[in-house]
Amino acid sequence: MSISSINYSSSVLGSQIRNINQQLTDLSTQLSTGKLSQNYSGMGTNEGFAIAGRAQLSNIAAYTDTMTNVNVSINLANTALQSLTTIRNTVQTGSANTAQDLNVNGQTVAQNTAAAQFGSMVGVLNTQSGNRYLFSGTAFNTPSVANAGDIINGTTTQAGFKTVMAERQAADLGANGMGRLVLATPQPTPSSVMVSEDAAASPFGLKIAAVSSTLTGATVTGPSGSPVSFSVDLNGVNPNNGDKLSVQFTLPDGSTEQIDLTASTATPTPLGSFAIDASVPVNPNNTATNLNTALNTAIKKLAGTSLVAASAVTAGDNFFNTDSSAIGVAKTSQASVPISGTTALSGTSPSDSIAPGFSAGDTLTVNGTTISFVASGATGNQLNIGDSIQALMSKIDAITGTSRPSTVHGGSITINTDDAASLNITSSNTGALASLGFSSTPITATQPPLRVGSSPASSATTLVNGSATTVKWYLGNDGPGSPRSTAMARVDDSVTVQYGAQANEDAIRKELQAVAVFGTFSTSPTGQYSGGQVAALSLRVTQALTKQPGQQRIEDIQTDIAMAQNTMKGASSRQTQAKAQLQTIIDQAESAPPDQVASEILALQNALQASYQVTSNLSQLSLVKFL
Repeated sequence: MSISSINYSSSVLGSQIRNINQQLTDLSTQLSTGKLSQNYSGMGTNEGFAIAGRAQLSNIAAYTDTMTNVNVSINLANTALQSLTTIRNTVQTGSANTAQDLNVNGQTVAQNTAAAQFGSMVGVLNTQSGNRYLFSGTAFNTPSVANAGDIINGTTTQAGFKTVMAERQAADLGANGMGRLVLATPQPTPSSVMVSEDAAASPFGLKIAAVSSTLTGATVTGPSGSPVSFSVDLNGVNPNNGDKLSVQFTLPDGSTEQIDLTASTATPTPLGSFAIDASVPVNPNNTATNLNTALNTAIKKLAGTSLVAASAVTAGDNFFNTDSSAIGVAKTSQASVPISGTTALSGTSPSDSIAPGFSAGDTLTVNGTTISFVASGATGNQLNIGDSIQALMSKIDAITGTSRPSTVHGGSITINTDDAASLNITSSNTGALASLGFSSTPITATQPPLRVGSSPASSATTLVNGSATTVKWYLGNDGPGSPRSTAMARVDDSVTVQYGAQANEDAIRKELQAVAVFGTFSTSPTGQYSGGQVAALSLRVTQALTKQPGQQRIEDIQTDIAMAQNTMKGASSRQTQAKAQLQTIIDQAESAPPDQVASEILALQNALQASYQVTSNLSQLSLVKFL
């Protein structure tokens, strides 16, 4: 019988030694790398937490990159907006300066400055962040604003603002330079004067708003009729010295001006007065002639100064107010019988109501919102059939949210809206709607930009859509929705920020418009009314650049995007804390504590040494020693 030699490799002891060696190798790797294992299978049961934590860290890194890029865009936008604020303040300071010295081009130094600042504004509004135009909304690959020269001077095929302004001025002044007003010749009676507008429902020129008189013995009629007119009859009686006639006019920009003429016996006749006839015997008809002459002079001066300025401002609105915030003038209409704001909506009193009128149960739908007509007790979006046309206009304005109230003037209704594209009015009673002067439905608004509707402009009576023949100044996105929502970014799992901007936002557009009007307008350096024109325009530009209650300002846009930055700052702070916590979880799941590993290595080394000692002893074992 023989005894086989010890097979080390297949022995239990050999297996144990190999296992200890593998453990030592693993622990040595842990000690050098600080990780429990170089593969997921060796990480243990907590590796699932580590995997989830690492995914969250990856998301945080992506959010951090996003916030870095967004902050770059916001900082650039804020710098641009601050430049616009500086330009606004510069132009406003210049327009508020009372100096009206004109150069050879018929402009003041402040106007020349405004013209240069307009070009600067265009450059600012075309600011880019990378390949993104910051003020184009969702159309970020498109420049926000057209070339400054094209906007003002036009192209070979499209008119610029300078042309639109000139057309509007000609239309507002009229052929006789009296703001489309006509003084009756001959006078209705030898002792009277009569002034009328030249056309019903025309958007141009001076509109007669009110007349008052303290002229002794005189009879004032109107303003009334269509076209609107008023007359003053002295009835063969001379007024007393100091008696006064006052006429208030509405200008195209919505402002009002008043002419006051005082009866006077002074020689020479003072400015703003008319001479009382002093012949013997006294002839009041001569006084009426003097009043007529004084009215003619005063109206021409008003037309040549304030009206020209108001026309320029309105032309700016017609040209620049072309997006969803544009003022759209609905089809101007004239009822068969002149109506006023107090005219009743029902046909029950033909002497003071439209006919046919609205009845209980009828409806009027404005931009999808229904107004119901009831016999009495109207509430909410209801109207009593006995209510006035002005009540209806107010109800329509409340629904459209217009910033310019609709008007009834000279038997014509003009519906204003801040969203020309969306205006849509229909009624279940088309006959009553026709009685208001709207012969076709739905009632819609003329789409801007608005141009004088016919030639010669001095006799035009309509504004038309000029989009096909006019330079489009704003080239970016003009769709519905908040400009801020045109650029959004997710900066946390449940947090998004909005930081978009558009050059056609009210605050930006109004500033651009005011600067363009002031910098483009020019007059004759030696004209009779040139100084008055520039003074009136300067006043309006100063007001346009002054914050008005409820209107957006550049600073409001800056506040909006600053809120986005604050939101990102808060998200970043939370993510910084989360990163530390997540890293702790990962470290706990995957890291090998060096002290513990070193202790385990020492224990294994001792075990291995003992195993080797046993192996050595066993290798020296012989039958003799065994026996």
